[in-house]
Amino acid sequence: MTASQSRTPRVAVAQFNCVADDVAANLERIGELIRAASNDGADLVILHETATTGYFIADKLDRLAETEDGPSATAIAGFAKAGAIHVAIGMAIREGEKVYDAQLLFGPDGTRLATYKKVHLFSAEREWYAYGNEAMVIDTSIGRIGLSICYDLMFPEYIRKLADLGADLVINSTNWISDHFQRETWGWTGSAVESLARTRALENGVWVAMANGIGPEQGFDSLGHSCVVAPSGKVLASAAAAQGIAAATLDYDSDDLARWRAIATYRADRRPELY
Repeated sequence: MTASQSRTPRVAVAQFNCVADDVAANLERIGELIRAASNDGADLVILHETATTGYFIADKLDRLAETEDGPSATAIAGFAKAGAIHVAIGMAIREGEKVYDAQLLFGPDGTRLATYKKVHLFSAEREWYAYGNEAMVIDTSIGRIGLSICYDLMFPEYIRKLADLGADLVINSTNWISDHFQRETWGWTGSAVESLARTRALENGVWVAMANGIGPEQGFDSLGHSCVVAPSGKVLASAAAAQGIAAATLDYDSDDLARWRAIATYRADRRPELY
């Protein structure tokens, strides 16, 4: 480990109401949130899925999907460099004839470190996007980061794969949404999605940071509750139902964490030959 590498990064999740089909307005807000996270001392800030465009853009993808080094990515790289902060953000990207629901990770010098393409597509997304086919864990100066988007978090085997690949931290850019039926009949609420992040952290013994949107879009509401979660499932920071950032400082090597992992031997105790 070099002197520039941190094992105690401060990680922020940013939460805002994305304006559908208004890239300029969204980029302005994204820049503000990245500056706020940087001013708070964060080493990494995570923003939600399709944060530059809004989620319901299937009929506009020809116009709104950009390349991984297009104008929006260039702007975000500039925000990262100006704040000397890592930035992860969800965007629709185009590669040739294909469009992907992607998560871009930028370093504090503005370099794009990774482009992750969503592996698990939900419902109508299968008609909008091409599937990604790579589980991705990236070495950075703030540890090994496992990348994921929204629905990926529903699949315990997939997050387990990121942990097995050595992720210190799993990040998730999401846009968990709900309508009245889902909320009132089935309890699909902000607290439920926060519990999902807690469970993935607990069962894998890894840090998890999930960034969600907030507010209405096309008859649905983004559920918020962006959060940073410890390997025990303890919520260290949550944006709840507010716009803004929530942040926490992680410690990958603390004595307390080693003591917890000595008790919580969940991965070692698995018996996959029976499953």
